[in-house]
Amino acid sequence: MTSTVLFDFSGTLFRIESAERWLRAVLETTGTVLPESEVGGTARALEAAGALPGGADPVRVPRELAGLWRVRDESAELHRAAYTGLSRQVPLPDPALHEALYDRHMRPAAWTPYPDARHVLSTLRERGVRVGVVSNIGWDLRPVFREHGLDAYVDAYVLSYEHGVQKPDPRLFTTACEALGADPRTTLMVGDSRPADGGAAALGCSVYFVDHLPAAERPDGLRPVLDLAG
Repeated sequence: MTSTVLFDFSGTLFRIESAERWLRAVLETTGTVLPESEVGGTARALEAAGALPGGADPVRVPRELAGLWRVRDESAELHRAAYTGLSRQVPLPDPALHEALYDRHMRPAAWTPYPDARHVLSTLRERGVRVGVVSNIGWDLRPVFREHGLDAYVDAYVLSYEHGVQKPDPRLFTTACEALGADPRTTLMVGDSRPADGGAAALGCSVYFVDHLPAAERPDGLRPVLDLAG
């Protein structure tokens, strides 16, 4: 019987805003003017570059960023450098916008919980199932959970940048299990990335994958977790 469930963050419990909304928000808050005819194309270019954390992966990682990209989630500095480096592949009206875009993605307003996230997390809490969040990330996501009212359902956060190691390294999952006093053999890992989240299987955890889709297109992808958690 499953006594503990570990969840990934981005693409699993929460979804980042669209690249166009992300860009428009930063243009508005910085007072930067970009002709309306260029907004959509610029957003698409940023998305193709992989500049939006939590969004699409880069179509191509520039050679000079390849090494950084592989270890981006191991520290806050590496994470910012990797994503602003990708962003700078796209010309913007003001160079300062690259940092502003990165800062925007860390705001709770940039994230939306999947429609069934609250129900699944609250039901697990009612059943006495311990819940952890295990994320490859370069910043503190706890305020996102607090702002959206989901923090009360999480017993532990294990974030790659705080430990200097990223999924699929088993050490991150081991840290999560230890923080929750959990036996990996009775632990379920839920995520959207087979290469990253699948690393939990090396410890003996069960693994369940969801599709990384916009929130409106995945209304009930987490609900099977309630059956798997028994």
